[in-house]
Amino acid sequence: MTGSQCRFCAAELTESFADLGMSPLSNAFVAAGRAPAMEKFYPLHAFVCSACRLVQLAAFESPEHIFSDYLYFSSYAESWLRHASDYAQSMIRRFGIGPSSQVVEVASNDGYLLQYFQAAGVPVLGIEPAGNVAAAAIGKGIPTEIAFFGCETARRLWAAGCRPDLIVANNVLAHVPDLNDFVAGLAILLPDHGRITIEFPHLQRLVEENQFDTIYHEHFSYFSFIVVERILAHHRLRIFDVESLPTHGGSLRIYAQHARADNVAVSPAVAALRAEEHAAGYDGPSAYQRFSGRVVDVKYALLDFLIASRRAGKTVAAYGAPAKGNTLLNYCGIRTDMIAFTVDRSPHKQGMLLPGTHIPIRHPDAILAERPDFLLILPWNLRDEIVEQMAVIRSWGGEFVVPIPRLQILP
Repeated sequence: MTGSQCRFCAAELTESFADLGMSPLSNAFVAAGRAPAMEKFYPLHAFVCSACRLVQLAAFESPEHIFSDYLYFSSYAESWLRHASDYAQSMIRRFGIGPSSQVVEVASNDGYLLQYFQAAGVPVLGIEPAGNVAAAAIGKGIPTEIAFFGCETARRLWAAGCRPDLIVANNVLAHVPDLNDFVAGLAILLPDHGRITIEFPHLQRLVEENQFDTIYHEHFSYFSFIVVERILAHHRLRIFDVESLPTHGGSLRIYAQHARADNVAVSPAVAALRAEEHAAGYDGPSAYQRFSGRVVDVKYALLDFLIASRRAGKTVAAYGAPAKGNTLLNYCGIRTDMIAFTVDRSPHKQGMLLPGTHIPIRHPDAILAERPDFLLILPWNLRDEIVEQMAVIRSWGGEFVVPIPRLQILP
């Protein structure tokens, strides 16, 4: 990516953050009948902008190619549904959201979140670029626009009379190659009285907990708080509160409004987190250095475990088919000789092969049939939920393995 420009400030990118080699798109699952066909691999090398400190990848494929037909459906993670329900109730209480309000969610997926506002009598609108995923939301009775969000979509909705009291953008900011168009679109659609909440994985947690597997081509950018605050301020949006969340291995939820609005006091949490990141070096080079060395250590630990298990005659299966798992497996060069299969609750993924590795995805019942000695949890952010769901493996002496932030065999 050397010679490329930062997608926010346009500075030249020369400072490496993590080089994970060549990898396919992490959600480009392969139909079993197409296993012999050639797959596209792309460099997976993250850089940090020396000027604004945005961590980012080059955009090798367009959002239209990646997201127009998508296999990630939010409603298959129970803990994420609980998170969405709790969020809806919290916003209803905090901002007085009710039947006379409107909530718009950008990248609304299958209606996993808006369904809770709708159940409370709140008018909702989803904006979702993946037609197959949007169809699931529409099937639930949730009004959904099939579109990519940016200035053009925002102007069209505003002209049609859309005046959202709350705009929700959960785990979409990283998926946007044109950051300035997206954030400018939020500012266009937001009325003077409105609020925006944005959730995204926190770069500080990614660095401190070795979460390199959350780097994949569908995630164009990785955000610290100070960088997000800088981007929003550029588009005259002011952050007035921030919360740390446990989701996705550690996320932030920011609350924003127009900078010209002065009806909400700024929470002390904003200054506190800004100061914490400055003290930890996230506005300079120090926080980003030595990360790549820790990435290699995680790789070696996982390979050592799998090789030792194989030599001992132990069998290893995996749980889940998340994007992060595909980054991990491809970076480590793991194939079916080390992990025979993985399982996933989503019927949209069952019967497919993981991209690059071609590890088959089966129904979770396959664990009961095959009785592996170890179950490698690929969506490690859901480890507690998965351990509870699959506790039966302990009946035959099976053990759980978590690869991030360091390899652990759970008792």
